[in-house]
Amino acid sequence: MDSSYLFRAALLDQLHSGQWQAGERLPTEREFGEQYQISRSTVRKVLADMKAQGLIAQTVGSGTYVTDKAVAFSGVRPTEPVALPDAAWQTSPAELMEARMALEPAIIEMVIGHATPADFEQMGNCCDRAEAATSVEEFEVWDGMFHELIARAAHNSFVANLFKLMNQARAQGEWGMLKKRSLTPERRLAYQSEHRALLQAIKDRDPVQAKALAIEHLVHVRRNLLNY
Repeated sequence: MDSSYLFRAALLDQLHSGQWQAGERLPTEREFGEQYQISRSTVRKVLADMKAQGLIAQTVGSGTYVTDKAVAFSGVRPTEPVALPDAAWQTSPAELMEARMALEPAIIEMVIGHATPADFEQMGNCCDRAEAATSVEEFEVWDGMFHELIARAAHNSFVANLFKLMNQARAQGEWGMLKKRSLTPERRLAYQSEHRALLQAIKDRDPVQAKALAIEHLVHVRRNLLNY
């Protein structure tokens, strides 16, 4: 699993959950490296991305500080990663896409039957964050989280854990590289619109429309990533 992805997700979680207040000083690169057992170069790269997104500010000789933008949102948080053997992550993008095509539409009726207003609010907040993302990496975190939140709304622990694992499989470098290469501004806008339409169909408790939209969205993602 990509250690930078896990560190990035943990840092986004802490920033957006309000663990740190605006203006608060973050741990040093060395402290982060020791805490997450990653190299300082990995820490430095993730912090540089956070800085580019306006989530943190860095002052030479002083440190790294949380910005107002970082604490502007609340409600949706990335889930804790599940520790798996390295072999579990040797899934190709084609295999992962095939699993998503089979499983995501299949749980729609379960989601519609069990989703609560709180679930809908979390999905909506996740859409807000994806739309506000200023980098492909940040967008990918909240894009994946949106699909995981739909699965969580089924209120079935087995389904929730399965989709959590699928979401973490997206942290693989190959999937991330494909997404980064394929995600044009136009495609990102299309994904965002498709997410909103899918959310509305689920809120309307319309299984036929929701399932059709889920399939249509996945077909678009597959075509853009894998060219078929």
